[in-house]
Amino acid sequence: MKLLNFLFITIGILFAGIGMIEILVPVLPTTPFLILASVCFVRGSDKFDRWFKNTKVYKNYAEDFVNDRAMTFARKAKLMVISDLMLMFPFIKLDNFYIRVFIIAVVIMKYWYFIFRIKTKVE
Repeated sequence: MKLLNFLFITIGILFAGIGMIEILVPVLPTTPFLILASVCFVRGSDKFDRWFKNTKVYKNYAEDFVNDRAMTFARKAKLMVISDLMLMFPFIKLDNFYIRVFIIAVVIMKYWYFIFRIKTKVE
């Protein structure tokens, strides 16, 4: 059990670190990494979970989504544009029909999820 807790804490620290780096280098969206870190900390340690949820990074980038299952329109738009740009690269570079169909399916599911499953919060 202690090994599993250690593993969750380690993965949580990794995701939190990636999320914090993404604040400075907007290549990947920050919020999903911070949410994954939070999930890992919840399963790994109450102490790490309390610490993480009291950080300014968590409060600014993930707390609203975790509490309300909602995001502001600006945050949704930023996530969508960044993820579209990241998916466009393999779509253009790879010349495989099945991979392109898969990428198109991912984009469609992503838009469906963000439009219909995540509420838009008024700022």
